[in-house]
Amino acid sequence: MKKAVDNSLKPNLHHKFFWDTNVDKLDWQKAYQAVIGRIMERGGEDEIDEIVRFYGYEKVIKAIRDEIYFLPNYAIDRALEFFPELKKEEMYCYLNRKDKPYHWI
Repeated sequence: MKKAVDNSLKPNLHHKFFWDTNVDKLDWQKAYQAVIGRIMERGGEDEIDEIVRFYGYEKVIKAIRDEIYFLPNYAIDRALEFFPELKKEEMYCYLNRKDKPYHWI
């Protein structure tokens, strides 16, 4: 007999955002930085609302400000738009490469 899946253990996000990941095996709590970063890069308002619901506002803010190593400029701008208490000059992903050119793959 199969166990019922507890949907409270994972956010309600479409699998298309994680095309390169086996979402059935993903530990959503351990991978929170990658999940939040991916949604800031590729998600819309509904997806951002969902990561805030799932992880909590403070955890999302802390991850974006202090923990995520890289976000492209458009994702930084999106984060500033959704979370007005963030300041670009305090974001690790901005400070990490402010004067450095970067390559996208």
